[in-house]
Formats: sequence, C-alpha cells, structure tokens
Amino acid sequence: MAETLRRVRLPRPLPGRLGVTTATAVLASAVLACLLAPVLWPLDQSAVDLARIRLAPSWAHPAGTDDLGRDVAHRTLYGLRVSLLVGAVAALVATMIGGIVGGIAGTLGGPVDRILMRIVDTVAALPHLLLGIFIVAMLRPGLGAVILSVGLTHWLSTARIVRSELLSLCTRPFIDAAISGGAGRLRVLTRHLLPHVLPKLALATTLMVPHAVWHETALSFLGLGLPPHLASLGNMINDGQGSLLTGAWWASLMPGLVIVIVTLALAAIVARWRDRLDPRVRAELQL
Repeated sequence: MAETLRRVRLPRPLPGRLGVTTATAVLASAVLACLLAPVLWPLDQSAVDLARIRLAPSWAHPAGTDDLGRDVAHRTLYGLRVSLLVGAVAALVATMIGGIVGGIAGTLGGPVDRILMRIVDTVAALPHLLLGIFIVAMLRPGLGAVILSVGLTHWLSTARIVRSELLSLCTRPFIDAAISGGAGRLRVLTRHLLPHVLPKLALATTLMVPHAVWHETALSFLGLGLPPHLASLGNMINDGQGSLLTGAWWASLMPGLVIVIVTLALAAIVARWRDRLDPRVRAELQL
C-alpha cells in the first residue's frame, strides 16, 4: 500500500499554483511595460514643470507629481527599467565570476581549491553593501559602476554551489569511466560535468536577480547609483524623503510598492523553479 501511494503524484495546492500564475503575470506585465515604454510613453529625463509641483494623485497624474513637477507613475516605469536591467546584467556577471571560480576549485581541487575557498570566505566576511559602496566610490558613478559593484559582491554563493556540485560529480562512476576511456580533463569538464552544472547555474542566476535589484536600489538611495536627474527607483525613493516632510507621501509610495511587488513576484517564480529542480523537495510534494 505504501509503495502504491509513493507512485501517486499529488498535485500542488491550488493557492500555490495561483500564486505562481499571478507572479508570472505580474512580472510579464512589468517587463512588457518596460519594453514598450519608450515607444508608447516617451520620457524627457530633464523635463521640469514648476507649475505642477507635488500634485496629489488624480486622473491626470494617477501617482501624483514630485517636487519638480514630474509625473511619479511615468518615472517609476522608467526606474523599473533600470532596476530590472541592472538586476539581470549584474546577476549574469556574478554568475560568470562565481562559475569560473567554483569551476576551477571543484575541478582542480587540492591546494587550488583551498586557496580559492579561503578567498571566498574572506570576501563573504565583508558586508556586501559596504563593499559595493567602496567599489562604486572607487569608480565613476553610473550604470556600469553599479552593475560591476553588484556583480563583484554576489558571486560567492554561485562559486560555492558550482564547487560542491563538481566535487560531488567527480566521485560518480560515469566520470571514472570517462577518464578510464582516455577522456582528458577538458573533455570531462565540457561533456560530462557542465551539462549537470548548467541547470544549477541558471537557478543561481535567477535567485540573484531580486538581490541585485535591491542592491542597486540601496546604492541609488544612498546617492551612489545613477545621476539624480535620471529615473531610478532608488533615486525616486531618495528624492521622496524631502516630500514626505511636506505631506507629499505619494512621491515615495509608488516606487516603493513597485519594487516590493516585482521582487516578490521574482521570488515566487524562483521558489517554484527551485522546487521542481530539487529532487528532495519534489519527492516531498509527490507524497
């Protein structure tokens, strides 16, 4: 009876499916709006309208205007474009760095593995935000500096994942068989190890995007991201601090809500994907 029950695939609870579907719809709508914004709703980043300073939300301005008369909803859309771009590119940079370091450590092993892991532990001991601030301060502030800052502070977990996966794979019988058959180290890495590591790398990249978005927002909030006149969620929240003192709460409300909703949608989608890839979690869902 128990064996029969183990073979029965129980469906996931309905709220979980609805949550993932809703998250996917929210994220797809956000990405589509960001892609079509320059065509359907162009924005002049330097435009200022002093006659419409701190207007409350209305039909003309659904999210109100800021202290320079700029439409908050309009700028939030363009700020989301920056956050998603930085999050995606920085996650790819971090995955490349972590994949290379973890691949070298897991493949070569021995002293090389110990040295690289001590470097990883040393960098991990430093606060990510402070390290990111230091990197941006050493470079010229801008989009490239923010992406590099996020990438150089978020590769540690990927390196550890790749290293542990390679160390586990190297003990498998099919690797011993490939080496016994005359396969060189490069062939074993490209033909037998990488196909097993790539799904974990893709998952690590997706997991990193929400962290990268929040990191970019924090840097922009501290004035170390994009120039103040350019639309960025962090810049808008930072600018909205002064408006809060005058009662214009809407200047920070929409960019704050957007970043929370988008990152929660990303987290829900990643959690679903992680459950499908992890055999232990998948077994628990089946029985």
